[in-house]
Amino acid sequence: MKKLPIGIQSFEELIEGTYLYVDKTQLINQLATSGKYYFLSRPRRFGKSLLLDTIKSLFEGKKTLFSGLWIEDQWDWERTNPVLHFSFDAIGYDKLGLEGALLFQLKKIASLHEIELPTDSIGIQFSELIQQLHKKYGKVVILIDEYDKPIIDYLEKNTLEQAKINREVLRSFYAVLKSSDKYLQLVFITGISKFAQVSIFSHLNNLNDITLNNRYATLTGYTQLELEHYFEDYLQEVQTYLNASRQQVLDEMREWYNGYSWDGVQRVYNPFGVLRFFSAQRFTNFWFSTGSPRFLIEQMRKWEVFNIENSPANNTTFERFDLENLDLTSLLFQTGYLTIKEMDLWTGDMILDYPNKEVRQSMYQFLIDDLSKDVHRTDTGLTIRNLNQAFLQGNLVQVRAILDGLLADLPSEVFDKKSEGLYHGLIHLVFNYLGMYAQSEVHSAHGRADAVVQTTDAVYIFEFKFNKTAAEALAQIQEKAYADKYRSTQKKLMGIGVNFSTAVRGIDQWEEIAL
Repeated sequence: MKKLPIGIQSFEELIEGTYLYVDKTQLINQLATSGKYYFLSRPRRFGKSLLLDTIKSLFEGKKTLFSGLWIEDQWDWERTNPVLHFSFDAIGYDKLGLEGALLFQLKKIASLHEIELPTDSIGIQFSELIQQLHKKYGKVVILIDEYDKPIIDYLEKNTLEQAKINREVLRSFYAVLKSSDKYLQLVFITGISKFAQVSIFSHLNNLNDITLNNRYATLTGYTQLELEHYFEDYLQEVQTYLNASRQQVLDEMREWYNGYSWDGVQRVYNPFGVLRFFSAQRFTNFWFSTGSPRFLIEQMRKWEVFNIENSPANNTTFERFDLENLDLTSLLFQTGYLTIKEMDLWTGDMILDYPNKEVRQSMYQFLIDDLSKDVHRTDTGLTIRNLNQAFLQGNLVQVRAILDGLLADLPSEVFDKKSEGLYHGLIHLVFNYLGMYAQSEVHSAHGRADAVVQTTDAVYIFEFKFNKTAAEALAQIQEKAYADKYRSTQKKLMGIGVNFSTAVRGIDQWEEIAL
């Protein structure tokens, strides 16, 4: 069995270290031979760095590394190109400042090729380096990884000015590319976000954004066929370890780690989740361990937007993305919390949703912990499982106790009627999180119950009120006949009216009735 390439971003290290490589070279060849300027946006931990390093090895003519791969007998190995590879994840701009870090990198590269650079601006040095490399070796390949990281890292309110400063530095750096066109063979830039006001997009009007291009929808990530082909040995190992059938393992993997799509048709697995799963040999949430998306959570709380399932979007949604006007939907999509569930191929209209169980669970837990201001909570998932168990046992006393416990952690501002949206947001999150274990749904449209939980023998219909009465909630359940759609199930039907009070800072009334 080849080793799992966890954390490996160097193509040379991956191949020479006998790590498993999912062959993407046919798509890379298509990209390299059919165009010149490309931009690709993908979430972090999706293989962008390995992709660029593979392209680097290809243009440097390292044929032996590609032995046995699709491209081995398709590429002209006699032709090589000098490659400028910039990774903004590793240039140290946090210590040197972005301008200082870029100047250091340019001089370091120039020194390796015995090139003298003028000591003027970043733009002049970058331009001179490209021209001199072209003069010595031929047309230059430029690969830029995580181009937007110097902006993304400073999006928080107290560092937004630094993000703007870095944006200006990047403008002068990227502006060189268009004027250097005759010296360039290929330009490939990756990042998470597409900032409309960074000059890479305003000046490079010939840049081909392949983020939503169906031809390259599987350029990063693993398709179902790739998973079953390249990881066959690991699949067999997991089947034995879990004492499960192949189909059981594949179905569970699909639910946990698959679901990402950039064209609404082709879907891929998150490589990080797949590799961690095969290493741990258990189904669990690896996304959560990558760290809290603090800025995203702050934006969602600011706008009181917690229900992001089935969010509408279109192509222009992702164009409206700049420092002065951050779009929440774009942020969630480009960071991997939302993906394309459906797309109208004629109009470009889309429906976005969580890609899989792993990401959905992570977001629910991040948001519940944030709303309760308990950033160190570690038992949210256990609490929800306990809530599920209480419903399965028909123990509504325990259900109320668990909800009371969650609501007791809410900060004081939630009890201000002006922040009723935060309270309803938490209810939505709790019951949708519960829906990962039970049949649970939360409705917000007029004329539908606030929450419905189904078990094997019962249906619990909830209506929540804020500073009113539980009796009013029950009356609404009965008047609107919320139970009628469930009568054919022959299950026990229960209505629960709940009133949330600012005076007692929690549930002050709870009434139940058989329907």
